[in-house]
Amino acid sequence: MLATNPNRRIPLLLLASDLVSVVLVFNLVSYMRGVGAEPFVWALTGPAIVFFVSVQLIDGYGARADMLSVDYSSSHLIASFSACIATLLLTFVFIPAGFELQASRAVILLSFGFLGPLTLAYRRVIYGRTAVARNERSIVFVGEKADFDVFDAECERMGTRAPRTHADTSVGFDSFERVLDSIASSRILVEAIVIKESGRELPADLPLKLVQLYFDGTPTYTLEFFHQVYWRKIPLYRINPVWLFQEGFQIAREPVFERLKRMSDIVLSVLGLVLSAPFIALAAVAIKLDDGGSVFFRQTRIGRHRVPFMLIKLRTMGEAAASGDPYTRKDDVRITRIGRLLRSARLDEFPQLWNVLRGQMSLIGPRAEWDRLVSQYEREIPSYHFRHLVKPGITGWAQVNYRYGTGVQDTLRKLEYDLYYIRNFSFMLDASIVLKTLHVMLLQKGR
Repeated sequence: MLATNPNRRIPLLLLASDLVSVVLVFNLVSYMRGVGAEPFVWALTGPAIVFFVSVQLIDGYGARADMLSVDYSSSHLIASFSACIATLLLTFVFIPAGFELQASRAVILLSFGFLGPLTLAYRRVIYGRTAVARNERSIVFVGEKADFDVFDAECERMGTRAPRTHADTSVGFDSFERVLDSIASSRILVEAIVIKESGRELPADLPLKLVQLYFDGTPTYTLEFFHQVYWRKIPLYRINPVWLFQEGFQIAREPVFERLKRMSDIVLSVLGLVLSAPFIALAAVAIKLDDGGSVFFRQTRIGRHRVPFMLIKLRTMGEAAASGDPYTRKDDVRITRIGRLLRSARLDEFPQLWNVLRGQMSLIGPRAEWDRLVSQYEREIPSYHFRHLVKPGITGWAQVNYRYGTGVQDTLRKLEYDLYYIRNFSFMLDASIVLKTLHVMLLQKGR
C-alpha cells in the first residue's frame, strides 16, 4: 500500500509548532518584562487565532509554499506585523478593561517581534528537509500528448514540479492502467494525478483504482481543478458562453456580499483619503514645481457592467504621454523625476480612493483598464468581458500574482487570476490580497 503523502502532515506540524511558539514566547517576554504573576494561557487565545489567520492568508500552512524564497520570507514577516497590529486593536480597543494582556503593550510588540523570525526559521528548516522528498515525487498527467506538452510548460512557468509521467489517452487507457499499478506498488512516487477533461469515459475498473489511491494519499484532480488548487487561477480553455451560470460567483449572486464589501470600501476609502491628504498635497506641490503641468492624471476606464468612468491619479508622466504607448515600459522616459518617486512609493494611486468612495471602483478587484485597450482585448479575447462582472479595484488577485502586463498575452494570463477572484470571492481572499499588496509595495515590485 502507498504510504500517506507527507504533505498532509506538514500543515498540522506547523500549526502545532506555532501554537507552542505563541505560548512560550508570550510567557517568556512577560517574565523578562516582569509583567504578571501567573503564566498566560487562555489570554493567548486571541493572539494565537489572529496569528494563525494572518499566516494562513499567505499560505503559511501550505505544503506547496516555497518557504525558502525571499518572497515568502517577506510575506511571513508582514503577516506577523499585521497580526501584531490586529492584536493591539483587539486588546486595547474592543476588549473591556481588566484583561490580562492589557498590562503591557510592550509584551505584545516584543512577542510578535520574536514570533515572526522564529516561526519563519523553523518553516525554512522543515521545508528544506522535505524538499528532496517532494522533488522525487511525480505528477501524473492523463491526456493527449499535445495537452501534456501545454501542461508541462505551464508547470515550468508556474514553478511547480514538472510532471515526469504521462499516460497518453489518444492511444487508449492501457498506459494509464499500467501507471496506476506502478503507483499502487510504490514503484512510482506520485504527488497527484491530473486528468484532462474530455468526452471519453474511463474504463469501468479505473475509477475504483483512483479512489483507492486517493485513500492511500494520492489525490486525483481534473485539470481545471488542479489549476485552481495549485495555482489559484481559472484556465481559459474551460471558459465558454455559459460559464457564468455555473457554480460560484458569490458577488454576482449574493447581494449581501456586495453590500458588506461596499460598506468596507466606504469606511476604508474615507479613512485613506483623510490619512493620505497631507501626502497628496505635498505631491501636488512637487508636481507643479517639477514641470508646471496639471497635478492629476485623468483617463476613461471601464467599470462594472462595462460602464465607463473617469479614473483619477497623481500625474507621473509628461502631459503628452497619453497619446503614445499605452503601456508603461521599464525605465520609461516619459516618467518625470517626481513621477518616478511617486510610483515607487505608490503615492500616485491614492487619489483613486475618490473613485472608490463614489462607487466606481472597489479597493480590491480586477484592474481598471483604459477604454481604448478594453476594445482591443474584447475583440481578441472572447472571455474578457467576464471581468466586468465586478467593480475594478486599486489592487487585486491578478495584480499581486502576475507582473505588470504589456500586451494581449499578459492580459490573458492576468485574466485567469481575475476570473478566479470573481468566482471565489471571500473576505479571507481579500485579506490575503491586502497582505500580498503590502509585500509587493515593500519590495518595490510593479510599475
